[in-house]
Amino acid sequence: MQLTIDGVDKQDALAVLRHKSLERIDGGNFRVYRDKEGTEYHSVTHILNETKKKEDKEFLAKWLARPGNESIRKQAANRGTKAHSHCEYILKTASKLIRNTCNERNSWKTYEDGLARSPKSITEWAIKKAKGTAPKVHWLAEPHARGLANWIDGGSITSIHSIEFSIYHPLGFAGTADCLLDVDGKLTITDFKTTGSSKDKPDKYLEDYFCQLGAYNLGLKHLTGIQAKQAAIIIAKDEGAIQVRMMNEYELSWAMSKFEERIEKYNKLK
Repeated sequence: MQLTIDGVDKQDALAVLRHKSLERIDGGNFRVYRDKEGTEYHSVTHILNETKKKEDKEFLAKWLARPGNESIRKQAANRGTKAHSHCEYILKTASKLIRNTCNERNSWKTYEDGLARSPKSITEWAIKKAKGTAPKVHWLAEPHARGLANWIDGGSITSIHSIEFSIYHPLGFAGTADCLLDVDGKLTITDFKTTGSSKDKPDKYLEDYFCQLGAYNLGLKHLTGIQAKQAAIIIAKDEGAIQVRMMNEYELSWAMSKFEERIEKYNKLK
């Protein structure tokens, strides 16, 4: 069975999404995305930063004002970029191996949601092979990259659909999602994070992460008609440890609604 949106096969819609790109403009006060028609979209992360609670903004401003903390922030951003690049390499390399192998063996299977999937055994083989060929990571990000890579290679990923894809939405936001995977057999929009702490973050400190994934799912649904069934926040901590926060379908739906509230608040601030 093949499902369609506006007469377009969903698998084709997802393939188009992989190649859809927005111009990213970082030169101003915040990141802006622009499509081929010239329409501009504000970044999801900027919208979330601007609509934080007043006390959270004040706390961050005071922290950044302390001597040395701006340097710590920049180092953390650099670490996160390097760890993300490592994950991107593994997943993109694995995805190519899966595609070539499944095409040769004609082993794709189309499911009820209209998406084609590889056998789990091929997915696991490809991830393990890609992980083994990944370039060495800078020492600054090595523990965090290792923790994320071990989660990727941990056996919970059953299919890889898209990596580092752009989304945008008529509400005026855009962003880049880390990946769309099947995790334990469910379509999962996934985001990788890093932290300098060795402790797990409680949910009260994860609300912006929840809303970020809600925004990505809104964009995914708008562009393809596909909606993830769950979300995964994978946080790499010191010493290679990770925190995994899965969001079920109801929590993801809440996050989508919550982000819509945040962008409504943002539009009133402009």
